[in-house]
Amino acid sequence: MEEAGGLAATWPGLEPAHAARPEAGRGPVRDHESHDGVETSPGLEHLDDVTLVDAVRSGRREAFDLLVVRHRRAVYQVCYRFTGNHEDASDLSQEVFLRAYRGLTSFKGSAAFATWLYRIAVNACLSRSAGQKPQADVLDPDRHVDTAHVAADVALARSRMAARVRAAVAQLPRKQRATVILRVYHDLPHEQIAKVLGSSVGAVKANFFHAVRNLRRLLGEAEN
Repeated sequence: MEEAGGLAATWPGLEPAHAARPEAGRGPVRDHESHDGVETSPGLEHLDDVTLVDAVRSGRREAFDLLVVRHRRAVYQVCYRFTGNHEDASDLSQEVFLRAYRGLTSFKGSAAFATWLYRIAVNACLSRSAGQKPQADVLDPDRHVDTAHVAADVALARSRMAARVRAAVAQLPRKQRATVILRVYHDLPHEQIAKVLGSSVGAVKANFFHAVRNLRRLLGEAEN
């Protein structure tokens, strides 16, 4: 079965999250922008996520602000990969953190806080996308040409291929799309994806296998 690294090398639209465009990593929750300063009590920055959750439960709202700062980029990127545009991704990110804040009592600590947050994000994205036509990430090819390092024609071809790959990912069935987004874009292991999706590791691997096969078919059709 093909793994995430091989797919990214084959299809330029499947770069992991750390290789995403800079604008895709800008925090969706503007009220919590780190450069605006987050009002936290001394020492909060050094606490782990579970301890911060406990602090929020005890009434320290600023602890949740710090959780937002830590995880906003990953949440935004999940939402962006599902929606294909910045405005919807930003709105969904806001919704995810609101759901998380309201549902902190349901966080038991059996999984990492990041895994629990991924689950909320994926569920929110799947709910939003239900009954909607998936949106492809429409790019201006010339905007991504880097003539300082790559010949313009090669960069242009790569940019167009990346757009086709993202459009193909948007056409995958919901669970397959979620698996590809978490496995390839966010480099999550199968075990963590299973926890996020509430399924087994075997089901995750099967979803990934079928997703790769469907992507090959969709991309083959696009070239014909």
